[in-house]
Amino acid sequence: MYMAAINPRHSSDNGSVDVPAALELHRRWLRTVVLARVNDLHAVDEVMQEVALATARKRSLSIDAGGVSAWLYRVAVRQSLLYRRRKGRDGKRVDRYRDHRREDDDRAAEGDPLRWLLAEEEMELVRKALCKLSRKDRELLLLKYTEDWSCRELAERLGVSVTTVETRLYRARGRLRNELTRLDVIEE
Repeated sequence: MYMAAINPRHSSDNGSVDVPAALELHRRWLRTVVLARVNDLHAVDEVMQEVALATARKRSLSIDAGGVSAWLYRVAVRQSLLYRRRKGRDGKRVDRYRDHRREDDDRAAEGDPLRWLLAEEEMELVRKALCKLSRKDRELLLLKYTEDWSCRELAERLGVSVTTVETRLYRARGRLRNELTRLDVIEE
């Protein structure tokens, strides 16, 4: 393994390391680290892209040549963990959806086909009502109820106060209620 100090291609006169060149130099063993962490050969390329993006912010690094490989290792491990976390959340979301659909199918099989049809029509009307709302209202309601985020989580992610989120949610729910009333989904 070449070190930036001995390979002039990877270091400059001021002691900084050329990050893209260092990433290319260490790519092979970093891929092995990522594969060990994510345990999915197809995911390695995706995680390595994230590693490249994370390192792209640093065109040159002011650390010694021996420290660049440790830094790249930490970036690769972090991106692997973020990938696994993302996949875990996606898996939970898919499981929730699958369970919800299974419950709907069970209810439809047990119950009356007419009730099932009416429930489907009602869901379509709710979708239409949501489409009538502003982008911000629709986004807030969907994040709240599909992601199951608390007001605090919404506030953190949107960069506003909890009070602001609560107020916006209250108003968005009112607008949705008005649209649902207008579409005769609910009564006043």
